[in-house]
Amino acid sequence: MFKKLFGKKETVKAIEVKAALTGKAVNLEEVPDPVFAERMMGDGIAIEPSEGVVVSPVNGEVVQVFPTKHAIGIRAENGAEILIHIGLETVSMKGEGFETHISEGSKVSEGDKLVTFDLALVKEKAKSTITPMIITNGDQVASLEKNAAGAVTRGTSAVMTVTAK
Repeated sequence: MFKKLFGKKETVKAIEVKAALTGKAVNLEEVPDPVFAERMMGDGIAIEPSEGVVVSPVNGEVVQVFPTKHAIGIRAENGAEILIHIGLETVSMKGEGFETHISEGSKVSEGDKLVTFDLALVKEKAKSTITPMIITNGDQVASLEKNAAGAVTRGTSAVMTVTAK
């Protein structure tokens, strides 16, 4: 009891990462972009969205909101850094069709709305709507377990378990 009051802060090691979007989860190898498919930015999963709503997959803090609103970086309670990259080659849309609901430094809870986007516009103007969810600081991760691909619901379906070193 006194340890909790005066001692070291309890640290979270393993976290369950929920789906950031509703749609179909797929393996990174299926992403039609070598940067993601070959894990150049890190390991994770991707979701083919069926709606234009992105929510926080974890409790944590928003560490980056790209000016074009197509990507968000979140640091989870265990230190895992998660990049949610909405669609492929969406940076060229310069924010058109994207609306952010948070800012850098925002504390977020699992399921909090981060971004809404016009799915039809992304389908029309970008290479793909597929949305990678990448753990970008893999050197800080002891293990990454991915759940089977298939239908996922934002904020409720567990897609990965990340254990920090």
